Amino acid sequence: QVQLVETGGGLVQAGGSLRLSCAASGSTFSRYNMGWFRQAPGKEREFVGAIKWSNGATSYADSVKGRFTIARDNAKNTVFLQMNNLKTEDTAVYYCAADLNPLFLRTSMAGYDYWGQGTQVTVSS
Repeated sequence: QVQLVETGGGLVQAGGSLRLSCAASGSTFSRYNMGWFRQAPGKEREFVGAIKWSNGATSYADSVKGRFTIARDNAKNTVFLQMNNLKTEDTAVYYCAADLNPLFLRTSMAGYDYWGQGTQVTVSS
């Protein structure tokens, strides 16, 4: 069983920055690929980005590429989502997720085994 807890959400003005954290339980965190997804009101949950366990390789959705950065600290069982130059359309609940079968970076929700409870990010104009 893996538990994921996201923190760091809040209200920020457009153009501002936030850093989300996702703390994971489990001694094998360093062997999981980790993903970030988001869900805006009335919309489906969508892929934001992911980071590979083995070499730190990352993948991002086109909508956040160049603005968001994912990093991980395996010693602290934590993955981060640094969000810069935020836009109003980034407003959503952000979720982290763990992939326990990390053959490759997955962009689909179906590939992830455990999910956090989500943290709200609101970007005002």
